[in-house]
Amino acid sequence: MTRKIALLFMAILIITGKNTKAQFNLQQAFPNLTFSSPVDMQYAPDGTDRLFVLEQSGIIKVFENNGNTTTVKTFLDITDRVTSGGETGLLGLAFHPDYANNGYFYVDYTTPSPLRTHVSRFQVTSNPDSADKSSELVLLEVNQPFSNHNGGRVSFGPDGYLYIGLGDGGSGGDPNDNAQNKTVLLGKILRIDVDNPAPPLNYGIPPDNPFAGNTQGWREEIYSFGLRNPWRFSFDPVTNWLWCGDVGQNAWEEIDTITSGGNYGWRCYEGNHEYNMTGCTGTDYLFPIWEYSHSGGNCSITGGFIYRGMRRPELTGNYIYADYCSAKVWDLDYSGVNLTNNLVNTASASVLSIGVDMNNELYILCSNGKIYEFQPAVGAPTDLIAGSGGSGTVDLSWIDNSDNETGFRIQRKDSTNIFSDVGTVGAGITTFTDNVGSIATYTYRVIAYNDTAVSNYSNETEIMVTQIPVEMISFSVNVSGNKILINWVTATEQNNKGYDIERNFGDNWASIGFVKGHGTTTEKNTYSFTDDFTNDNYRGTIQYRLKQIDYDGTFHYSGTVMVNLDIKTRGYYLDQNFPNPFNPTTKIRFNVPEQSRVKVEIINVLGKVVEELYGGEMPQGTYEKVWDASRFASGVYYVRMKAESEVSGNTYFRVLKMLYLK
Repeated sequence: MTRKIALLFMAILIITGKNTKAQFNLQQAFPNLTFSSPVDMQYAPDGTDRLFVLEQSGIIKVFENNGNTTTVKTFLDITDRVTSGGETGLLGLAFHPDYANNGYFYVDYTTPSPLRTHVSRFQVTSNPDSADKSSELVLLEVNQPFSNHNGGRVSFGPDGYLYIGLGDGGSGGDPNDNAQNKTVLLGKILRIDVDNPAPPLNYGIPPDNPFAGNTQGWREEIYSFGLRNPWRFSFDPVTNWLWCGDVGQNAWEEIDTITSGGNYGWRCYEGNHEYNMTGCTGTDYLFPIWEYSHSGGNCSITGGFIYRGMRRPELTGNYIYADYCSAKVWDLDYSGVNLTNNLVNTASASVLSIGVDMNNELYILCSNGKIYEFQPAVGAPTDLIAGSGGSGTVDLSWIDNSDNETGFRIQRKDSTNIFSDVGTVGAGITTFTDNVGSIATYTYRVIAYNDTAVSNYSNETEIMVTQIPVEMISFSVNVSGNKILINWVTATEQNNKGYDIERNFGDNWASIGFVKGHGTTTEKNTYSFTDDFTNDNYRGTIQYRLKQIDYDGTFHYSGTVMVNLDIKTRGYYLDQNFPNPFNPTTKIRFNVPEQSRVKVEIINVLGKVVEELYGGEMPQGTYEKVWDASRFASGVYYVRMKAESEVSGNTYFRVLKMLYLK
């Protein structure tokens, strides 16, 4: 009898276990929060950037994904239905891919008398932070002969089907040989269709399940088998591979890449090693992609995720996992021709689970009730404050704690409860004016970024915009030679006599001109003013603001806009696209310091130009383009900028990598 390797490319890999990489510091992600036995963390695919933590006793907590948050709400409490303790309890959570519209989510928990696993669907109420406890629909019920090895992970795959992990039924050594028995569901990963039930079942069988339609009496829900206790599996959003950490018996822990119909060997094998070969007549057992022994205090694997975040780009594409007993956290690097396992760090307490947020950043959930994260490569802004700039604008300022950022990205949230980008500023600039244009309450946060990484979010700050005599759509400045062009657009005006244009450099605000307003109107109006700034020796930032004056003499200040006269000396540059990874649009920003011939192109991995964003002569200025990749396949793309000055003859060439994830 033989065992096969799950992935063909593994046959040529050189496998090592050296700790050759620098370790990464772990820090508390939410220092103000503590949970009771947090065994899972998920995010809802509704754009709200909230996190949901499962407490083993039967409670789901929800909170804002912000390191400064102090507020936690109870999303669902089913402690009256859950039996918990040891390896039982509320163990898994998965949100329906269309949760934003149908409000469905799925949980895995153990319930008593007799002990059994429930996989159930619930639905959210009109309050997005509260689920309807009475909406439970039990999809699947599996009796558990012993209290351990319950699995518990539930997750929707890229195919839209729900995957469910079940242990072998417990005790030790799989005494009932459940994992190899395809007529039972224990010791398996299941795959079901929750959208197309086939009565009397509350779910359907996907037609391409490996044992769909069999005549041997095997359970058609089975996707893979021969597993002891799959404690956490996950899909890589780039490759769609299914990775699983399977808890071993007494000696070996293993990591598997799960395939349809795959037999992962338990109880015949523990990892790569024979365990109990009684009745083991198969020839199709699959080796793990990686195993490790119980030496050094190890005892039980906690499966994790392929890292696809932006805070620690050095880990991109590696499988992050941990051990419950030793609290060690590793990254398994399967890139290139070597397979290496690197110690990332050791957590402060036993690692119960690993979670992920909407930005693919990972979190380590520990038995001390705390949640940890990798310390980002870029320092996060702090002390963000917001103030009213008048005329529908909000002035923001913050403290820069990074010495390696390219710039800062400002995000705003309104009544939609979803943060969206409203602008960026360059490195070292710690102010921003947002033209909101309407009366509402707004919440802001800021993130620092560079070419390869991003920081954590700043604190959030909230402001209510209450009075807007002039509803402003935009307010901007541009440099043209020694002239500075000031432009603004209004949507509505009330009792508006006009605008004093004020300029500030060297800490001195002064009026430099007046532009007449349009009184009271609901029509859109465009305004402009040219500042013939002739101080050629001045280098630095100039600020402008509008003093909007009513006919009764009262006035309101707009927010400030800035122009950096050093921009002409900065030279060419091409910024890293944002967001990155993206789906399906991303912003590409570049600077041209003087009249130039410029070409900006999108290139695929074969070096073929798939789209030209800019081509031709361009005056001095900073430009931004949104690239829509929806008509292309997901994968790696490159943005390439080539420029030649028509003034100095200087040339520029740069290529940056982008990742498109559908």
